[in-house]
Amino acid sequence: MSLLEAAPALPRSGAAARYRLTAEQRRIVTALAYPIIGAMASQNVVNLVDTAMVGQLGDKALAAVGLSSFVNFMAVSFMMGMSSGVQAMCARWRGASRSGEIAKPLNGGLLLVVAICLPATVALLAATPKILAALAPEPAVAETGTAYLQYRLLGMTAVGMNFSFRGYWNAMNMSRLYMATLVSMHLVGIALNWVFIFGHLGAPALGARGAGLSNAISVWVGTALYFALAWYHGRGEGFLQGLPSRATMRTMLAISVPAGLQQLLFASGMLALFAILAHVGTASVAAGNVLINLTLVAILPAIGFGLAAATLVGQALGEGSVADAYAWGWRVSRFAAGFVAVLSIPALVAPDLLLMPFLHDPATRELAVWPLRIVALCAPLDCVSAVLMNSHLGAGSSRTVLVVSVLTQWGLFLPVAWLLGVRLGFGLVAIWLAQSLTRMIGVTLFAQSWRRRAWARVSM
Repeated sequence: MSLLEAAPALPRSGAAARYRLTAEQRRIVTALAYPIIGAMASQNVVNLVDTAMVGQLGDKALAAVGLSSFVNFMAVSFMMGMSSGVQAMCARWRGASRSGEIAKPLNGGLLLVVAICLPATVALLAATPKILAALAPEPAVAETGTAYLQYRLLGMTAVGMNFSFRGYWNAMNMSRLYMATLVSMHLVGIALNWVFIFGHLGAPALGARGAGLSNAISVWVGTALYFALAWYHGRGEGFLQGLPSRATMRTMLAISVPAGLQQLLFASGMLALFAILAHVGTASVAAGNVLINLTLVAILPAIGFGLAAATLVGQALGEGSVADAYAWGWRVSRFAAGFVAVLSIPALVAPDLLLMPFLHDPATRELAVWPLRIVALCAPLDCVSAVLMNSHLGAGSSRTVLVVSVLTQWGLFLPVAWLLGVRLGFGLVAIWLAQSLTRMIGVTLFAQSWRRRAWARVSM
């Protein structure tokens, strides 16, 4: 019996009753979401440790690694969409009780990753020197960044496969395996950083290149662990025992490609935002960088609850219950928004205390105070948006996600941010107000789409 099957039936009267989680349903949601949140939090921790280690090499090495990491994020962002395709398909098949076949979409996802990533890796390895030369302000930074990025790109195929495994574990209500593997992978990466950056245990001191090499090795270690766990837990569901049909593969591509484009355009939009901030002023770039990083930490619960909703929606549709799938989207949204609202209180009442460890100039810190309060005020709505977005992905409606995301980010936020922040000179607060406004529009669009239930007609 699945966790979804163990949940009580939906109450049939009263909107509040329909969308309020019972104790058992709350246990289901948190069992899915908390491991995802923990796994993603561990990524933030390892990023801080990496920064601290590379920071000992000097400002140029730190700049090179920071710039190259963002390029690498853009390179792998498209492959994040593969997780959506695998999760939607596997959750739907699990809900439909297709025993012995549920892992076959994972097999197909892994094959697609290899087919896409291997040629992309070769092309990006060749293009890296030109990319870094165009982006880096100094030749020394470009040279160091090129070496670091080329090593990291060696793990690109592994990263794509790891996202596919994440989709499978989430669909199978086994997100704890995702968390355990990711934490193990990060511990390996930190240890290898110590070895290869500084030349311990007889290894050569590779500096920033060592950080790139350590990252590539650690993601392949994670992939090996995922294969071992999937063989143990998923062999009875068809893991590595055949591919899905051509029709299924086409459906997975139809889900994954728009989801991947949405991730790629989101990453590109972040780069465009930094360019806008650079035109506002150096202090705004510094403050904006901290605000964006704090925001990325703050949205971890939203992502965790969103992926949980995607699983529950997919399983409900597999069971043939559109009503249950619809209710899960609102149930998880409501619970997650309350959870995030409580976490946002410190940023709302004491933003200066949160900013102090990162911004040491009082004037720059003061610049970031009200934008951080805006982030805190909008966090519950952002959470609802993330849950409904992932609910659409769980239903296979990735084109809706792509359209809404591109419209709000590229069609509204970035042009308005440029107009208010740069052309009219209203600065950082106006940019963050524009961001909050466009996010309100985004959550409204996702909510309207969810109510129309066109996503229920996506066939798998």
